[in-house]
Amino acid sequence: MTKSKIPMHQHIQQDLLKKIQSGEYPEFSLIPKETELTEIYQVSRPTVRQAIQGLVNEGYLERKKRRGTIVRQKKIDQDFTHIIESYDSEMNRKGLLPKTQVLMLKEDTATEDVAQSLNLKEGDKVYKLVRLRYAQNNPIVLVTTYLPFALLPDFMSHDFSQEKLYTVLEKLNFAITSIRRKLEVLKADETTSDLLDIEEGDPIFYFHSTGYTRERIPVEYSISKYRGDMNSFIFELNNNAAQALLI
Repeated sequence: MTKSKIPMHQHIQQDLLKKIQSGEYPEFSLIPKETELTEIYQVSRPTVRQAIQGLVNEGYLERKKRRGTIVRQKKIDQDFTHIIESYDSEMNRKGLLPKTQVLMLKEDTATEDVAQSLNLKEGDKVYKLVRLRYAQNNPIVLVTTYLPFALLPDFMSHDFSQEKLYTVLEKLNFAITSIRRKLEVLKADETTSDLLDIEEGDPIFYFHSTGYTRERIPVEYSISKYRGDMNSFIFELNNNAAQALLI
């Protein structure tokens, strides 16, 4: 116990937090090992472990297998739940550097789920676009998008590592004006964990989104897998249940 009667693990927790907030321990850096901290603070290892766990619970630290304990990045507040805006535009607005890696762009056939979302018949031709999207060189979200083949000639000629999907759709006279979203929370499988640089079984936010034109033509069906440790979502509701933004 300190003279102020604050338990020692809380004193250590507060001191570590000050060092994180001051930048002494910057984002993504490793803090000293538990054995080093026991020497620094002259306490037992369980006391250090309790202090670290408190900061893990509050989201400031994260334990990584085979690496140690790292300072976590502050979560990115995602506004897309109530604003129709491209990912790049949103990240730029938040002062974060966006990057998109196209993992796949090909012709495919619509599954039952895709056909239902795009008002097609099962087996109809669609485009399948898979993108891994980054902020500050960290993978944030894995997005798989399906679009009706018949409506979008020359769609595959576009470079979606540089071009924004919604801008391309607008140029093709299919501007997205409304979106229907469904949110689930799932555990990351092996492929998703590898791509998003998280542990298998970690929580992910799983969005199903269907984008419509002003004429209510569905032209985009996307499945987005967001890292649970680096994203939070803002929902804006009014008093009219029919206007709820998460449907």
